[in-house]
Amino acid sequence: MIITIDGPAGSGKSTAAKELAKDLEFDFLDTGAMYRAIGWYALNNSLEQNQELVESLESLELKLDQEKVFINGQDVTGQLRNSAVTEKASLVAIIPQVRECLVKLQREFASGKNIVSEGRDQGTVVFPDADFKFYLTASVKKRAERRLKELSQDEEECCLEEIEKQIRERDNRDSTRDSSPLRIADDAIQIDTSEMVISDVVDKLKNIVRG
Repeated sequence: MIITIDGPAGSGKSTAAKELAKDLEFDFLDTGAMYRAIGWYALNNSLEQNQELVESLESLELKLDQEKVFINGQDVTGQLRNSAVTEKASLVAIIPQVRECLVKLQREFASGKNIVSEGRDQGTVVFPDADFKFYLTASVKKRAERRLKELSQDEEECCLEEIEKQIRERDNRDSTRDSSPLRIADDAIQIDTSEMVISDVVDKLKNIVRG
């Protein structure tokens, strides 16, 4: 069985997908971490030009193991959540060749498994025939507040207004890119998480899946 959870940044999809997978005893596919890993790789290798990054994909080994992410054998999990990597991830995600590469890896990961997969194009492009499709959303203000809390835990200084600006810019990039834009699948179940705690979101998803 394949369950997809799409939505914009800060909608709660990653946490909900992870918890749902745990409750259902499914594998969890964190596609956001995959794009962050590519963003991290581009930053740490000073790959400023898209073509440089695209050419490097041929020799790049990206591996997911449980909740850890490895680039060429190096565990980079703890380096993927800062604002610089987040920003770079959203930029590399608009490169068609990057998306093609990661879509292939995502489908390979899911082959023969029960999975919960989260992202921005899981129900529309990667797994169009998924058994259940969800689309989570929330107000920009609420999403910014969640991101601020996350960054504060990492002791990274930032302000709510700047985060709101970044989220609006990312929403625009994600929804207007030529390759796999963020959109709601025609058969997706939409859930606004603005006023919901994550446990309630997970319970709602689980009840729908279990019927």
